[in-house]
Amino acid sequence: QVQLVESGGGSVQPGGSLRLSCRASGFPYSNFCMAWFRQTPGKEPEGVAAMDIEGIATYSDSVKGRFTISRDNRENTVYLQMNSVKPEDTAMYYCAAERPGTIVKVEQVPVWGYRGQGTQVNVSA
Repeated sequence: QVQLVESGGGSVQPGGSLRLSCRASGFPYSNFCMAWFRQTPGKEPEGVAAMDIEGIATYSDSVKGRFTISRDNRENTVYLQMNSVKPEDTAMYYCAAERPGTIVKVEQVPVWGYRGQGTQVNVSA
């Protein structure tokens, strides 16, 4: 049974940092692409970062240069380091997993096959 369990969300001030974690189980983690997407009420979900099985990362323009995705294949965990956060980064953040296929496109992450329950991030002064 595939399980993705996010943690690390919370409240942070603008300009601050936060690190999200996602622990995966129930599937061959190192053979799957991993990613993060976010959603706020009333808006479409937005893919923010993705990493393929080779470790190549892609980012949305809205977070490029501020967020970093990384993965630890020994711990079956994917991380999202969020720096210089802005109020518009406030959202529920979800971890996602998908079998590798063609080139990973971050905008497609919200429709990947597996997702976690999410962790809330609030950015405010």
